[in-house]
Amino acid sequence: MQYSLYLLMAIVNFPVIIIGGGPIGLACAIEAQKAGLEYLILEKGCLVNSLYNYPVNMTFFSTSERLEIGDVPFVSNNAKPTRPEALEYYRRVALSYYVNIHLFEEVLEISSRLPDTSNRKPETTFQIVTNKAHYTSSYIIIATGFYDIPYLLNVSGENLSKVTHYYKEPHLYAFQKVIVIGAQNSAVDAALETWRKGAEVTMIIREEQIGERVKYWVRPDIINRIKEGSIKAYFNSTVREIRQDEVVVETPDETITLENDWVIAMTGYKPNLDFLRNTGIHLSEDDIMCPSINDDTHESNVKNIFLAGVICGGMNTHRLFIENSREHAEKIIRTIKERSGTND
Repeated sequence: MQYSLYLLMAIVNFPVIIIGGGPIGLACAIEAQKAGLEYLILEKGCLVNSLYNYPVNMTFFSTSERLEIGDVPFVSNNAKPTRPEALEYYRRVALSYYVNIHLFEEVLEISSRLPDTSNRKPETTFQIVTNKAHYTSSYIIIATGFYDIPYLLNVSGENLSKVTHYYKEPHLYAFQKVIVIGAQNSAVDAALETWRKGAEVTMIIREEQIGERVKYWVRPDIINRIKEGSIKAYFNSTVREIRQDEVVVETPDETITLENDWVIAMTGYKPNLDFLRNTGIHLSEDDIMCPSINDDTHESNVKNIFLAGVICGGMNTHRLFIENSREHAEKIIRTIKERSGTND
């Protein structure tokens, strides 16, 4: 077996294991706690790891009350909360409920074995192998989000140290020649912020315009900066090669070579659908690759494995957000409570 080394470790059982320590994973844990179910969250990064990887100065579309979980008030300084405020809020939520979570522990494999016939209510028992331990559980909730795997350019030079798919903050790029790839919120934020810190910014945009989903209070800003020439933009264009000191770009008219110090590739992100496949969860055969779930219970086609949050939308990562995924936790825990015989 690939992970046979871990089988030598002591096996720990939790009736419910939640994979993913983002806002929806936390919401599932809170509902489990309220229902009297013993649980453990396994998170491969830090608490709310996806939000941590957002740009430092990022502002949410949603208002603070739409990001609330567990009846803990989220008070922000402005109508739209910022990334630091969200990180502080979810830390406070985790502390308020003494959430049982293991951080920096990645799930490597999920497998199942025959029901334990000695159990009063036999259920399939899952085995979960992580990079640190080995667990068993009767119920699994997968709430892994979509921010971990960037879409790659698949061009020569993409692995150079000057290239990043995660933009954090602008100071590093001051007085440098920066190429930003993309036209959605992350790309626009990176372009505007680095330009305001003195970078010479060029945007390479596959589409013919700035994305229509860009925040309404930011989109006019980037359009005006492009119109006045402060930020250069090549529309209907793609990067063909990245070199140490330059980038080759194919435009509608010609192939050009631009001097360059840094490439910020804001090409978007996708969920780890291979993880779902390896767990036995069926995906639709279209481009969306939506996982098979019961809308009433959020159970997948694998009995007692549930999905919560944006992962439920497959490649359609713009359909589900924190505010319209919180209810997943209630549906899932209600179903688990009924099946486990812990109703009051």
